Order: sequence, then C-alpha cells, then structure tokens
Amino acid sequence: MIQTNHAHLNLMIELDRFDLQLLAELQANGQASNAQLAERIHLSASQVSRRIQRLEQEGLIERYVALLRAEALGLGVTAFVSVSLERHGEQQTGTFDEQVGTMDEVLECFAVSGDADYLLRVLTPSLPALSDFLLHQLMRLPGVRNVKSNIVLSGVKHTTQLPLKHLHHGRR
Repeated sequence: MIQTNHAHLNLMIELDRFDLQLLAELQANGQASNAQLAERIHLSASQVSRRIQRLEQEGLIERYVALLRAEALGLGVTAFVSVSLERHGEQQTGTFDEQVGTMDEVLECFAVSGDADYLLRVLTPSLPALSDFLLHQLMRLPGVRNVKSNIVLSGVKHTTQLPLKHLHHGRR
C-alpha cells in the first residue's frame, strides 16, 4: 500500500498496485469499459467499478473529458504569454484571475514567480487572431502593465497523463 497525501482534502489515501495500474490505464483511455480495464489489470469488472468509484469520491479522478485536436478544429496558433500587472494585491490579482477565467482563448493560466506575474497558454486560429486577442482583450484588462508572447513553432511533447512513478516507490 502507498499512502499519498491528498492536500486539498487533508486526507491520506492508500493506493495499491491495482489502483496505480487503474489510474494509468484511465489516463491512457478514459473511455475503456470496466471489463476492458479488468482484463488489463487482472481484476474483476465489479472490483474495477468499486475502485473507480472510490478514486472518484476521494478526488483522485477529477473528471472525464474528450481531448480534441486543436489543429483539426482550425486552432493552429499556440502562444505562451507572460503578463505583468501594475500593482500586486488581492483586488488586482482577483480581478485579473476572474477576467482571464472567462476568455476562451486562454487554456491555462498560472500565477508564477520570476519576471512576470502570470503565464498563460493561449490558442487561436491564426496570428492575426492572436494579435487581436492580445491587443483588444488581454492588454485592455485593468491593471495589466506588460504582455510578452512566445509563439510555438512546433510541439515537441504534449501529454495530459500525470507521472505516477513516484507513487510506485516503496511499494511492496
């Protein structure tokens, strides 16, 4: 058994090798049936069902999604955008967080340390659309001092699968 601290719930969750295999399989194929999963990890479908339900209830499985191909949907420009605010404080960051949260072009937004206050992953159909987004939406947000963007030329690695190797350490 592995105990992992589930910080936001402040619980210790015990995971065995079957749980870890199940999590890995679900990350690879979230549409796999309980019967398919059972065959892959050598448990019964009912055991798999109970384990999945427990992992969902404990918050390890957040949700299930379909991953769409951006390029196939005409979204060919990805940019990483650094944003610096004029002032720092709960009100300024709260307002920025709230407004960025409503922008469909922003796939991810992180408050970061370093030269900028935020790092955003932005997806648009074209360079003119990116320019329009930066100039007419992002830079017009109250409190934004500076915006710098890096346009992705080609992807080297992209995954949604979380690394789980650290949870295998110390397993019996």
